[in-house]
This record gives sequence, C-alpha cells and structure tokens, in this order.
Amino acid sequence: MSKNLCLKFLYILLCISFFVLPWQFKPARNLAPGLAIIGGILFTVVLGNPFSARTGKMASPLLGTAIVMMGFGLEIRKIAETGISSFGYTAVGIAAAFAMGIVLGRLLKLEHDSYLLISSGTAICGGSAIAAVAPVLNAKAYNVAISTAVVFILNAVALLVFPTIGHYIGLSEDQFGLWSAVAIHDTSSVVGASVQYGDRALEVATTVKLARALWIVPVAFIVSLVVNRRGKPDTKSRIKIPWFIPCFILAATLVSFIPELVPAGKTIGNMSKYLLVTTLFIIGSNVSLGKIRELGFAPILHGTIIWVILSAGWLAAIYANIISV
Repeated sequence: MSKNLCLKFLYILLCISFFVLPWQFKPARNLAPGLAIIGGILFTVVLGNPFSARTGKMASPLLGTAIVMMGFGLEIRKIAETGISSFGYTAVGIAAAFAMGIVLGRLLKLEHDSYLLISSGTAICGGSAIAAVAPVLNAKAYNVAISTAVVFILNAVALLVFPTIGHYIGLSEDQFGLWSAVAIHDTSSVVGASVQYGDRALEVATTVKLARALWIVPVAFIVSLVVNRRGKPDTKSRIKIPWFIPCFILAATLVSFIPELVPAGKTIGNMSKYLLVTTLFIIGSNVSLGKIRELGFAPILHGTIIWVILSAGWLAAIYANIISV
C-alpha cells in the first residue's frame, strides 16, 4: 500500500472516528470538539492533508448541513426572541468594527479593498460576508484571498482560546454562547467553540450568530451605495444570503408547528453535534502554515487588533450583564 493511500485511509478513519466516538462514548463528548480541531491541524502539519483539494470545499456544505439539522431540535419562537433581543447591540458592534477597520487600515496603509473586506468579515460572519461584499467592491482575487485567510486564522485561534477563557472566568453557558456569537467571525468557529461549552451555549450561539449573519444584506447594500457614489467602475451588487439560514429557520418552523415531528427533530438535532465534530477536524486540516507565511504582517495585524478590541469589549459587557440573551 502506497504512502499516499495510507494517509487517505487514516484521514477517512479519523473523520469517521470523530463522528462515531462522541455519539457512542459519552465521556468523549466534551473533549471531542477540541481534539478534532487540534487533530486536524497536527495531521496536516505533520503528515499533510491528502485531500487538500477537496476538504476546503467540503467544510462549508458540511457545516451548513449540521446547522440545518440543529434547527430541527429548536423552537422557532425561541429563535425569534433571541434574534430580536440581539438586534441593537449587533448593530453597534458592526458599526464599531467598520469604524476601527477603516481607521486602522489607513494607518497601516493597506489597500482600500483589503481593509474593507477584513472589516466586513470581522463585523458580520467571516468568509460569507467577504464573499458578499467582494463583488460589490469589484475586489481583486488577491484581496479576497488575503482577507479570507486572515479571518480563517483568527477563527482557528478562537476555537482554542475562547472556551479556555470562558471556563477560566466562569461564564455561564448563556454568556459564553452570546460572546461566541458576537465576537467570533465564521459560523463554523462560533458553533465549534460553543459546542465545547455545552448544549445551551450551542443553542444561544447558533441563533444569535445566524441573526447576525442576516446583516450581510444591509451592509453589502450600504457598501454598494458608497462604492457607486465614488464612481468605482464595473461594480455589481450581488448579495447572497448563506443557504443554511433560511433552511435552518424552515427546519425549526416545521418542528414547532407539527408536534409529530418533535421526537425525530430532537434525534436529528443531537446528530448534528457529531457531524459538527467531524467538520471541525476537516476545518483544522485546512490550516496551512505556508499560507500563513505568505500573508504578510500588516493584514494579520489589522484583523487581530480589531478582533481583540471587539472581543474584549463584548466580554466585558456580557460579564457585567450590560447585554444578555
């Protein structure tokens, strides 16, 4: 058996193991998400990812599927209440992220599109926001790649750091879920961090994060108005909402209004957690040290400063009960 074939077999075996073990072995459930992330990173760094051309494309649909499955275990009323209660402070956080991003981007002399894309990813929902705003800006592929890579690196850090901080300062599951939702970029990392903290944290984080993701539409629209006003040529305002958001809402609505579906919905909702663990392994295996080296210092510094300031501010407000769910 060739070395590459052995690596592929081992990779697939680990993916299956991270799904089956937490499902069948209860003591492994709390450790599985963190081990999956670290395991994916170490696998790629030490052995190399034998499916690197595919796993980058697999993570997003797997995550979306897991989120939709999670919707079957939730009530639409609770989702609506959480979304409405988070509206005000989410708007403030988005405005603050863009304000800091623009000022800091100019100080660091980054390209206009780069700092706007990084700010968009930090303010709303990482890669999805960058993908929505990029065509509005008519951004170059290079700027999109840099912005996405910066957000991805910070997401990987959040997966490991946030649960540790939450436990250290004694955040409740509600508090941690809210902090993850407003302070971490991509939905995958929000879910990955909160699933390590508990079921209630996962529920809060998911509902608040998906409500926050809906801000893609108004933010992309505002950016398009600013761009058009400046007369940037060939701009196209194509705004896409991630497919899993309406599907998540539909799943929760079906279970809420058809009582006969509740038992099956709870089972599907529980299975989503194990699919998430496998997805976290795949996400971790996409981390490339080579790509990190290619980025340069300024974009990473830009994204990191905004993220640290916002995360600390959100944490202080949540810890002091200034905002809550």
